[in-house]
Amino acid sequence: MPTTYKVLGQLYPSAATLSTLYTTPSSTSSVGSTITICNLSANPDTFRVAIRVGGASISNEDYLFFEESIAGFSTVTLTAGITLATTDIVSVYSTNGTCSFNLFGSEIS
Repeated sequence: MPTTYKVLGQLYPSAATLSTLYTTPSSTSSVGSTITICNLSANPDTFRVAIRVGGASISNEDYLFFEESIAGFSTVTLTAGITLATTDIVSVYSTNGTCSFNLFGSEIS
């Protein structure tokens, strides 16, 4: 089973829109080791990060972070070791639409 280390996803989502940062491909497992959230504005923002198992609709239990504050012109780095199965989705959200998201990890196929 080969492992590929890579940037799993990069996204600058629209304001107040839950968006897909990464979907685990078929016949693949993934490990999301680190996610960064970078606020590109001088104004504070809030963000959300969720894992939607099997691509299901969003539910309260999916959230890892909800309405977390991030100061203007700052970056939050979260090292989590998130294990993902085929079709699991990492979703992100920025209230003001001023945050970029990057997910780093590996795919095992």
